Amino acid sequence: MKHGIKAVSKRTGLSPHVIRIWEKRYGAVQPSRTDTNRRLYSDEEVERLDLLHQATQAGHNISQAVQLTTDKLRELLLGAAFAAPEMVHRSDGTKRAPVPATQAVGECLNRVRALDANGLDESLHRFVVQFGHLGFLNRVVAPLSQEVGELWRRGEITAAHEHFLSAALRTFLGRTARQFALTENAPTLLVATPTGQLHELGAVMVQAAAANLGWRVTYLGVNLPAAEIAGAAIQNRARAVALSLVYPEDDPNLAGELNSLRRYLPSEVRILAGGRACEAYREVLARIGAHRIADLNELGGVLDELRVAA
Repeated sequence: MKHGIKAVSKRTGLSPHVIRIWEKRYGAVQPSRTDTNRRLYSDEEVERLDLLHQATQAGHNISQAVQLTTDKLRELLLGAAFAAPEMVHRSDGTKRAPVPATQAVGECLNRVRALDANGLDESLHRFVVQFGHLGFLNRVVAPLSQEVGELWRRGEITAAHEHFLSAALRTFLGRTARQFALTENAPTLLVATPTGQLHELGAVMVQAAAANLGWRVTYLGVNLPAAEIAGAAIQNRARAVALSLVYPEDDPNLAGELNSLRRYLPSEVRILAGGRACEAYREVLARIGAHRIADLNELGGVLDELRVAA
């Protein structure tokens, strides 16, 4: 049976853009084409894309994972699920067994609820060692941030808890990002949220993921006017500007800010936008030619594409 790219996206959790990038850049699959040039994927190719998605979420690099056969990918993921746990060294010299990602998220969430800064820092250190940087971002930080946001919206935790997590992750991820060596010609990504957008977690994750992928990141933080974002991008010769749009979803002034940003930026500087509020602003984002980012996997594909294009 053959499947269109939208159906494949729904079944695998990968955005159509990431599927096309993995196909074009890495040769992950080779779909057939209709007379009108629409991609059609076999059941085997859908399974392979799903396995590759699982592998990247587990922290494996896509460029290495695509070199494995589908059978080898199954073995890799099956082994990760059932292998005897290895002991993880702690900073105090003791050891402890690794935990599943869902348990890791739950542990960190309990630290956030308790506003336990030292405990959260210890947990973050342990899980970045266990999962690796990209696996840590995909399997711990992203679901943790989403859960904290949902709890805040339901009134089960306060804004103080969300700010506490934002500050902890900004410090922790900023510290780990400095460990990545940059090449002399590393491209620059500017990360910020526009005026009125006060939630920082999405921007912090983008900063960390881009640094992991070899980009030089200029992080500006939250609530900045379009002119200041554009000025910083021009000064730092940024190849792209990444915006996090999380809350609110009905800001009447945001469309004007986004239009101004596009007008102030040089035409070759791309605008990337991610976050749960992007759907609410889809019309203005389309109008300014912004690329909407669904998740960290898609961010990686877009950044790879921008790097190659340049």
